[in-house]
Amino acid sequence: MSDRPSEARSRPVTDDVVEQEIKHEQSVVDRIYARLEAATASARALAADGHARARLGNEGGLVERDAMVFQASKRLATLNAAHDGLVFGRLDMLADDDARYIGRLGLRDEDHEILLIDWRAPAASVFYQATAQDPLGVVRRRVLQSSFDTVVGIEDDLLDAEHASDDLVVVGEGALIASLTRSRDRSMHSVVATIQKEQDDAIRAPQKGVTTISGGPGTGKTVVALHRAAFLLYTDRRRFEGGGVLVVGPNAVFMSYIERVLPSLGETSVSLRALGEVVDGVTARRHDRPVVAAIKGSSRMKTVLRRTSRGPVPEAPTSFRIFYRDDVLTLTDRELNALRRTLLSSGQKRNRVAPKVADELIDALWRKATGDRAREHGFDEFAHTMRGDREFTDFARAWWPVVDAVDVYAWLADPERLSRDARDVLSRQEIDEFLESLALDFSVEDVPLLDELRYLLGEPPEPDPEDDPLADLYDETVPELSTVDERRTGGPVPWRGGERPTLSIEDDGYAHVLVDEAQDLSPMQWRMIGRRGRYASWTIVGDAAQSSWSLPDEAASARSEALTGKDQNSFHLSTNYRNSREIFDLAAELARAAIPGADLPNAVRETGVDPRVREVPIPALPEAVREATAALADELDGTIGVVAPVDRLAEVEAWLGERDTERIPVLEAIDTKGLEFDGIVVVTPDEIVAESEAGIRTLYVVLTRATQQLDILGPTHDWHP
Repeated sequence: MSDRPSEARSRPVTDDVVEQEIKHEQSVVDRIYARLEAATASARALAADGHARARLGNEGGLVERDAMVFQASKRLATLNAAHDGLVFGRLDMLADDDARYIGRLGLRDEDHEILLIDWRAPAASVFYQATAQDPLGVVRRRVLQSSFDTVVGIEDDLLDAEHASDDLVVVGEGALIASLTRSRDRSMHSVVATIQKEQDDAIRAPQKGVTTISGGPGTGKTVVALHRAAFLLYTDRRRFEGGGVLVVGPNAVFMSYIERVLPSLGETSVSLRALGEVVDGVTARRHDRPVVAAIKGSSRMKTVLRRTSRGPVPEAPTSFRIFYRDDVLTLTDRELNALRRTLLSSGQKRNRVAPKVADELIDALWRKATGDRAREHGFDEFAHTMRGDREFTDFARAWWPVVDAVDVYAWLADPERLSRDARDVLSRQEIDEFLESLALDFSVEDVPLLDELRYLLGEPPEPDPEDDPLADLYDETVPELSTVDERRTGGPVPWRGGERPTLSIEDDGYAHVLVDEAQDLSPMQWRMIGRRGRYASWTIVGDAAQSSWSLPDEAASARSEALTGKDQNSFHLSTNYRNSREIFDLAAELARAAIPGADLPNAVRETGVDPRVREVPIPALPEAVREATAALADELDGTIGVVAPVDRLAEVEAWLGERDTERIPVLEAIDTKGLEFDGIVVVTPDEIVAESEAGIRTLYVVLTRATQQLDILGPTHDWHP
């Protein structure tokens, strides 16, 4: 809503006046785009010159080529990303005769005079910070609405009426409300032109430590956090681009939804990962059932996995016997287990101690050699003989193979092994639930457990064959043990994408980590993300009332551990820009009744259309869902989300039949996190509530995804307060 005072002085605004204003702004925009094209041509020329350097025929030319092409390519990517809606703001300042234009990047003219101010620059901050109560020297703030490079509309806020000239034109009802009525598609858009003051404070917060952005549904937490990432890259590009920025979201649907925002702000170097994609080498989309997800997400799994990583290798030999001169040397199961514990003492990692295994085995065998002939020739002769003995080397390889996380996680598919490693940690029922889940492909909840194992096992060493005759035993090739699927089917099963994943520990450190929907992270997910941000600054976005994790205290402890020693900055957003007041009133009614302490922002927009809650018997549901969806599709220009319980997804898809699935997707409730739709059809809400302990919070999330209309269909409505 515009904060233009009602007594603002302005001349009458006719269609002709607005047309003349747009025509003037178009002339300025045309000049700026011409300069953009010139900058693009220069970048292309730099790239071509770089390639030409390779023809010099020396190493220096190749280095120059690589540097020039790299810089030119980065610049081209930035220029191309900013092309759509390049210019979006104008400031008429009290102290300046010339207007300031604000855009997605900064440009200068041929004389190095500023044509366009980057929205992240300090000079642009007043565009977001100025209000009618504190104009900060701004007389009029104008937002340019564009379609690619064409100005199609303008919206003004008169912030300082006292200093406005008599002929100053003020157009429209304010940019914010105009933007709120726009139809949604399947992508989140930049709101760089309509950022409000409380949002801008969070975007421009100090870069160090942890910045927490909280607020109820529709307050713009996600898009503010993404704009913050772009702002940080602008203010300290060497640090954040060099170290990397990691953005973690709840699911692949959400990541697809937000992936356009940063490129539209001129940033193309950020890593966007759903929770099932954080670990390199694994992409998981499936969620476990809530009861299984609660087990795998619990911090209790640390103990289970630590025991597994330090236990014996399945099917490895349990004893060893070899003849040396007059002695028969034997290592028993008990002795081998003791040796294993010695090797892993003081927190040593299995793969890292692999080069020591042969020496430890040789030492243990030598202590068994009591015969005169063995002792006569001494230890060095004995060690040399063992290292050249195929029987010994085969045993060493089989007893202590280099393994990876996928292999070790598969060991838990053995009921006896799982029961032993989970003793006193998981209940018998939990063990059975966990075991049953291992017969399926990897889930999102499996990924942090694989990551935990990566660090428990350690990276395989890089041996030097010249120094170690047994180096070939412990190279970086991981032996093929049976995977979970192989145990289930009796043979190899192609991994998603065609290959079984190979996981390794690389430098997982980032310069900045942004976590969205943080209230949903399990303790094990916090541990996984925390490893990637040990030395990073953080932006954390969330709303406790929307949490799908049923043990918030446990998650809070894991979060504190991940952020140990970091300064904390908190920002709270209080205005709901997404939902109509009519829709949010219903959602807020549910929250007040069922979610203690829910953060309920103020919805600023009204449509006059109340949500429709209808009691529909199960047999009549297919037709009712079809009719409701078709009606919303006819009435609204944007997207229509159809949300159903997991067990009904397939049948709801069948009810709706052939359609534009980009515009009318069918989603399970948890996959609506962070999304928004013009209209929502909720199918059997009581079944959504019954899906998990956090079901009522999940339904609250679903209700707050709709911007304009909401239909709720089901045979019962026990959820309704």
